[in-house]
Amino acid sequence: MLNNIAGKVIVITGASSGNGAAAARHLAECGATVVLAARRLDRISALEKELTDAGFKAKAVQTDVVDEAQVKELINTTVDSFGKIDVLINNAGIMPLAPLEQLKTNEWDQMIDVNLKGTLYGIAAALPQMQKQKSGHIINVSSVYGHKLGPDATVYCATKHAVRALSEGLRQEVKPYNIRTTIVSPGAVATELLDHISDEKIQSDTRAFVDQIAIPADSFARMVAFAINEPENVDVNEILFRPTAQPI
Repeated sequence: MLNNIAGKVIVITGASSGNGAAAARHLAECGATVVLAARRLDRISALEKELTDAGFKAKAVQTDVVDEAQVKELINTTVDSFGKIDVLINNAGIMPLAPLEQLKTNEWDQMIDVNLKGTLYGIAAALPQMQKQKSGHIINVSSVYGHKLGPDATVYCATKHAVRALSEGLRQEVKPYNIRTTIVSPGAVATELLDHISDEKIQSDTRAFVDQIAIPADSFARMVAFAINEPENVDVNEILFRPTAQPI
């Protein structure tokens, strides 16, 4: 059975919980070296210890993706430590849902900074090294809401649509460097994403819906692993997945 994951160096942002942590565990078990990036150093340090104690390869690097310098340092640390970067998973994201009429411009700014600019900063940091290597794989996390619009999710949807657009542009531009690109768009997955919703009623209503149908974060991990595991001449450009029970 093909194992194109073993031996790869994989950087994962938003690795402190949810999809990022699940992906780190799964990819480490498949033989990858995982670099865990997030703001919460205690979380990623604990995950690093969990993985290394189990005999896997992991390194925690505290990183806030809204800070371009920190993202550059993340990639530099990865290359200095392991000699290369094979895969970057731009997973960090927030989803503070609210109708536009509430004018929560601070939350709009946060979503643009984390979901969109954080993804761009990751690309900017990793791309020169991957061009030098003439190999690499950039995985950007969008959402079902990157394909459609949902109630109270206008700005979040806009950021996730933008992630898909920039990912397709990236795909077209990096062909000369043998770099692969993948967009992963999850539906309702059991993570901490709903904790970002400041409107108590919207959070409660959304949680009631999601809790009925959400699938575990290891479903995301398997999708990412599938894209990485394909042979180098196979470029899995987009994966959209939902719980079977999710109607939208």
